[in-house]
Amino acid sequence: MYSNIQDCDEVFNFWEPLHFLEHGDAFQTWEVTPAFAIRSWAYILLHLPLARLGALLSPGKRPAFFAVRIGLAVVSTLCEAKFCRVVVEKVNERVGRYLFFMLLFNTGMWIASPAFLPSSFVMYATTLAFAHALEPSSIKNNSRTFLVTLLFVTGAIVGWPFGLALALPFVFEECFVFAGDTVPPTEYKRWIVARWKRLFVAGLVSLLLLVPVIAIDSVAYGRWTIVPWNIVRYNIFGGAQRGPDLYGTSPWHFYVTNLLLNFNILLILALVSLPSLLISYFVDKRRLGNQKSSPDRSSPFTVLALRLMPLYLWIGTLSMQAHKEERFMYPVYPLLCFNAAVTLYLLRGWMEVAYVYVTKSPYRASRSALFGTMTLLVVIASGLVSISRTLALYHYYHAPLDVYSHFEVFELPRVLNRTGLLPPVPAEADEREQPNVDLTLIKEFEFRLCLGKEWHRFPGHYLVPSGVRVDFVKSDFAGLLPAHFQHSLMETCDYLVDLDFPRHPILSRQEPRYAVDGNVWQRAVCFPFLDAAHSSRLTRTLWIPGSWWQSKNEFGDYCLLRNEKRVYEKERRVAARVQDVHL
Repeated sequence: MYSNIQDCDEVFNFWEPLHFLEHGDAFQTWEVTPAFAIRSWAYILLHLPLARLGALLSPGKRPAFFAVRIGLAVVSTLCEAKFCRVVVEKVNERVGRYLFFMLLFNTGMWIASPAFLPSSFVMYATTLAFAHALEPSSIKNNSRTFLVTLLFVTGAIVGWPFGLALALPFVFEECFVFAGDTVPPTEYKRWIVARWKRLFVAGLVSLLLLVPVIAIDSVAYGRWTIVPWNIVRYNIFGGAQRGPDLYGTSPWHFYVTNLLLNFNILLILALVSLPSLLISYFVDKRRLGNQKSSPDRSSPFTVLALRLMPLYLWIGTLSMQAHKEERFMYPVYPLLCFNAAVTLYLLRGWMEVAYVYVTKSPYRASRSALFGTMTLLVVIASGLVSISRTLALYHYYHAPLDVYSHFEVFELPRVLNRTGLLPPVPAEADEREQPNVDLTLIKEFEFRLCLGKEWHRFPGHYLVPSGVRVDFVKSDFAGLLPAHFQHSLMETCDYLVDLDFPRHPILSRQEPRYAVDGNVWQRAVCFPFLDAAHSSRLTRTLWIPGSWWQSKNEFGDYCLLRNEKRVYEKERRVAARVQDVHL
């Protein structure tokens, strides 16, 4: 519930279409127009029951918004729980224990789990697929092949087609690696034909999922539409005038830097997992059991290496693309934690081998608390840094959600109270103590909430009550804004959301400092918003309580501004009508 919305694409490409399905109005982007059709309405439609459930539990649109986010977080939690359970059973109990705490506390999962994005959907599907794929492939286990294939294909068709790249190690294992089978040379040809045939059939059956997805999207767009193909075509075969690079490029190390922020030391552990496995092969071969490789069976090191490979494929492939976004990494967040947990387990094995080598006493090694203490310290340190990072994101960047909450919970009820449409609410009442207020009468005021340079932090119409129109006003942004595809005049705005940095003001002809223009605008409420450009790198990255730490940061004012003259005039007019009715 408290996670920030990190990406405006989440709002304009998914929250807004969902709002359109439920309420009949929303902003529209070019991605969901029939000319491009690179967003799947089938994916959006999956979330409608959660929104409807929220609306049933409590009046207004706000509960629907949080019902969807909570529902997505619950789905993610269930997938992670299944993943941890299978790691304990199929890999190692300690690896599963490390994985549990890494998933529980890290910032990346806090961001990705409730996100209404196809990349998060791919993360759920991949986590479940990976959980089933941890069972070594065997000619006797057809259900494993079908389930894993279905889950990978579901993530690609319903969510994001590029997520299918994460299935490549699984496909390689299915086609070429003995894994759970023992295959004499005389049976090899028959074995490989059976494996390939099984995978082909599983893939063919899984592709039937395209039928309902194509049907839903074709109805929504009014023409024959295959959204997964449209996504691939636009991003790979779009040509010079189309494609993702038009929306910004980043250096090759963008993902490494971003993952360090969200996963800290876990990223380092994850990236050295394959080299660590190679070292263990030479210094601690028994770490993965006593099974030995032979011409007719696979080494457990080979099988585990295939489990570690998807993270490398994903980071390597996406780092080579010029256009990069944080959400593109979401699908491998649980796999990153798995790789890190495996590395930590292997490091513990090296320590045990070194201890036995020095002391010549396996018994003393089995009784020593040194190894458990070391791994515990790594997990605790990573967890504490992640919690600090999570708190930083919340305290420094949560102001946009707070502003829209205040608008609905305090400002609009205040207007209704002043005009006699609602009984007064005690000013000292906490937000959690506020009664549910029927805001349907707010339509009488025909309020217009305007967004200028802060259009990209708009959290969606679900957090704006019905009866309030949201419009854009001119700013320095020269790109194509979501529909209405037009700008409103500032003189027609009753409220404005704007960000002001008092100590380092930024202004232009199109973006004046509205927050200090007291002749027109009154601050209904303002919340602190980090001025990252003028804050210490360390203190803006992590949050620690205390004035000394926060003194290294600078903050701006993220404000809901009220056009006092326009709002007062509308209040007066509505109040007069209410009085006439009572008379």
